[in-house]
Amino acid sequence: MSRLLHGAKWTIGIAFLISLVGLLVGTLIGLVAALGGRVMDWVCMRTTDTFLAFPDLVAAVVIAGVLGAGTGSLIFALTITGWMRYARVARGIGLSLQNRGYVVQARLAGLSALAIARWHYIPALLPSLTVVWTGMFARAILGISALGFLGFGVQPPMPEWGSMLLDARIHMRSTPLQMIWPGLAVVCSVLAINLAGDALRDALAQNDDQIP
Repeated sequence: MSRLLHGAKWTIGIAFLISLVGLLVGTLIGLVAALGGRVMDWVCMRTTDTFLAFPDLVAAVVIAGVLGAGTGSLIFALTITGWMRYARVARGIGLSLQNRGYVVQARLAGLSALAIARWHYIPALLPSLTVVWTGMFARAILGISALGFLGFGVQPPMPEWGSMLLDARIHMRSTPLQMIWPGLAVVCSVLAINLAGDALRDALAQNDDQIP
């Protein structure tokens, strides 16, 4: 049980880091697309569409396989395949704000695009991006566990739920609990995070409905 809890720190901690980096990268690209004009919008969105054309897990397995097994390769592979949804959300909301009165006034007042993004765009993006982040956090846990089970993830002796499943597969008939507990940990963590994201989305929707 202590190894399982120690594995939680690695799995959930790495997933948090991956989802946070993806949030920062995707938000930046989305804001550049929204504020940078038609050319930058086209470049950023075609790049995003290109990455979205490949299944996340398959692309992550290929990248991790090319770079070699290890924590660094795992983080890079899952980050490079997980920023696109943030970019699309940030770009969509950013475009919807361009003709708002307070944004137009800020532009006419001479504020730079960076200042407008800091004071007007980012506060408007945070609720939607937070909901997206919870889903991507759960997907990162699944991705880490899947790559770990395939042998591309965190390497021994560091515990991680996917690698624990990989190590326990040869003992599946004699001691099945060695596989059941890490599997349940992955399922319960992903389920809890998704439920929290759904509750957050509903709460934000209620707040929007109450705004006159």
